[in-house]
Amino acid sequence: MKSVPKQQELIVLSEEVEEALHSRMPIVALESNVITHGFQYPDNVQVALEVERAVRASGSVPATIAVIDGHIRVGLNQGEIECLGSTPGIPKVSSRDLPIILAQGGIGATTVASSIMIADAVGISFFSSAGIGGVHRGAEKSMDISPDLIQFTRSRVAVVCAGAKSILDLNLTMEFLETHGVPIIAYQSNDFPAFYCVSSGLRSPHRIDDATQLARAIENHWRLGNRSSVLVTSPIAKDEAIDASEIDRVLVSALHEMDAKGLQGNQVTKYLLRAVDEATKGRSSQANRSILVSNAKLAGSLAAGHAECRTQFHEVNLCS
Repeated sequence: MKSVPKQQELIVLSEEVEEALHSRMPIVALESNVITHGFQYPDNVQVALEVERAVRASGSVPATIAVIDGHIRVGLNQGEIECLGSTPGIPKVSSRDLPIILAQGGIGATTVASSIMIADAVGISFFSSAGIGGVHRGAEKSMDISPDLIQFTRSRVAVVCAGAKSILDLNLTMEFLETHGVPIIAYQSNDFPAFYCVSSGLRSPHRIDDATQLARAIENHWRLGNRSSVLVTSPIAKDEAIDASEIDRVLVSALHEMDAKGLQGNQVTKYLLRAVDEATKGRSSQANRSILVSNAKLAGSLAAGHAECRTQFHEVNLCS
C-alpha cells in the first residue's frame, strides 16, 4: 500500500485505489462501521465483500475505509476486512474522533461522516451507504443532530443511500438539508425513503429517472462552485421492505423504554435499531443487507456515468 504524498503519516491508499485515482477511474467509497457494528461475524464480512462485488460489477472500484494502526486506510484487502469483522470492541469513529484515534495509533470503523470527509480529502466523488443519520426525535430539546448532516455541508461527495432511518425526525432532517443547500434527488422515485420503508411519506424535492442526467446534475452542482454533498436516494425493493406502521409501533414502545432508562446521545440509535431488529425477528437485518448491496450497485453505476460525464465536459473545456 502507498501513502498519499501530502499526508503520508495519515492516509494510506491501496495500490488499486491509488491507480484508479491516477487514471481517473470511477471509485465508490464505503464505510467500515457496517462491518463492526452492522452485523454479527461472519455475516458482517460476507456483507462487506458482497457490497464490494456489487460496486465492481457496476464498473467502479470499491474503496472501503477504516483506521488501522493509526493510519486511515482507503481500500482494504480481504484480510483487513476479516480482521475488522472478527475483532470485538472496535470503536465507531466519526469525523470529530479521527484526530484522536490517529494520534493514539488506534483502530476504528469509519461512519458516514468520517468516510465522506476522507473520500473528499483524497478525491473520491461517490460514497454508498444504507441510510444516513439525521435530526433525532426531540432534537428541539436535546439538539441531537447527526454529524452526517454537518459533513454533507462540507464535503464534495455524492452520497447514495436509502434515505434516513425512520427512528429519526425525517421532516426536520429534510429541513436541515434544505437550509444548508444540500440537493436531495430521488432516483426513479417520488418520495424520500425511510431506510427499511419504501417511503417516509415525504415528497422528495427532486426526481430524476435517467442515470446520465443524474450524473450531470451532480457535476453541475460542483461546477457552480458548491463544496457540499449531493444526496441521492433510492428506496429499498418493495419485496424486502418493512411496513411503516409496523416500524412506528416498535419505535413508540422503544422510545418510552429508552426514556425510562435514561438513555441518550450515541446510545439512542443502537438501542432503537436493536429494538426494531428484535421486533421484526431479523427482517430488518435482511433489509439492511439488501439496501447496502443495491445502493452499492447504483453508486457504482452513477460513479461510472459521472466519470464519463466529466470526460465529456473536459473535452469541450467546460470542466476544470
